[in-house]
Amino acid sequence: MGELFGLLVRFSVKPGAGAAFDELTAETVEQIRTREPGTLLYAVHRVPDEPQARLFYEVYRDRAAFEAHEAQPHTQRFLAERERYVAGFDVTFTTLLIAKGVVDPDQAT
Repeated sequence: MGELFGLLVRFSVKPGAGAAFDELTAETVEQIRTREPGTLLYAVHRVPDEPQARLFYEVYRDRAAFEAHEAQPHTQRFLAERERYVAGFDVTFTTLLIAKGVVDPDQAT
């Protein structure tokens, strides 16, 4: 597998803003699903014991695919609107080493 680019984002959602943040996220992910072939995986998780926490795990074909994702109108809207719902966040950039279920399209047969 090539050197895929990824990130893990941990959001802390403001009290009472979870449903609105989740709705904004769902709208955004639908656009990612249909418009971003370079986004290989975009998974959003809740944390059972932390109702205000959301984890995003994202894998892109490469850094250019991530930059294309960031430039999309739906991503720009998400980045602007999330400020109403999020108390803070932490981003960790990653390089995928090994996985099951993530396929590099350039390596697929």
